[in-house]
Amino acid sequence: MNNSEIAEKIMELLDLKYEPVAVKIIKEEENIPDGFEEPENNIRHCQSIMRARKGESFLIPKDKHACVVGASSLGLIPTPEKVTAGDFHANLGMFDCAEAAANMVAQRSELEEGNVATVVGPLKDFDIEPDVVILVDLPETLYWLVPAATFFEGGRQAFNTAAFQATCVDSTIIPILTGKMNMSLGCFGCRKATDIKNEEMIAGIPFENMEKMIAALEKIHGGPMEKARKK
Repeated sequence: MNNSEIAEKIMELLDLKYEPVAVKIIKEEENIPDGFEEPENNIRHCQSIMRARKGESFLIPKDKHACVVGASSLGLIPTPEKVTAGDFHANLGMFDCAEAAANMVAQRSELEEGNVATVVGPLKDFDIEPDVVILVDLPETLYWLVPAATFFEGGRQAFNTAAFQATCVDSTIIPILTGKMNMSLGCFGCRKATDIKNEEMIAGIPFENMEKMIAALEKIHGGPMEKARKK
């Protein structure tokens, strides 16, 4: 399937409210893809995700990323000392002390420095292969990704999240590094800076897993999903 077909299929099977969002991390040695425009103003990674689910597409060079916390975890810039030391997050009132905030940052997943841009947009409009596909929707809707992920091999799903970095770390970086889906309840930053609704959450799926995920959803769509979903 091409990207447009994948997007259409998963929207239909899950009855998604928004477009699946594709994210591509551009490394230093890679060419900048054509067909994407830079945002007029600096933008956060989380803002680009939430706008892309409604149809917008972006090429965001590292100097157009508005959030240093997200940009540094994505390997676009060095991590500022105030972030590493915990002062940045502690000053927001979300931790008892800078040491506790520093402990969160020390444990976050991050990409190696040297990346130059992110490309973000609706999956249906992507002519390139993305690294990860991000869905934003209600918990009941995204729940069905769990039986889809375990349909063929079984097992359990373990999700890694924190009070910050729901879209950059939880939904983009962790799926890229692990090759597995990850889910997040959202975070302080994305809930403050975007239009994500109180009742919505986020899932990140490695692009390489999408066709297998769709195959599983097709198996359960007309049976278990139909029986359990409340109209």
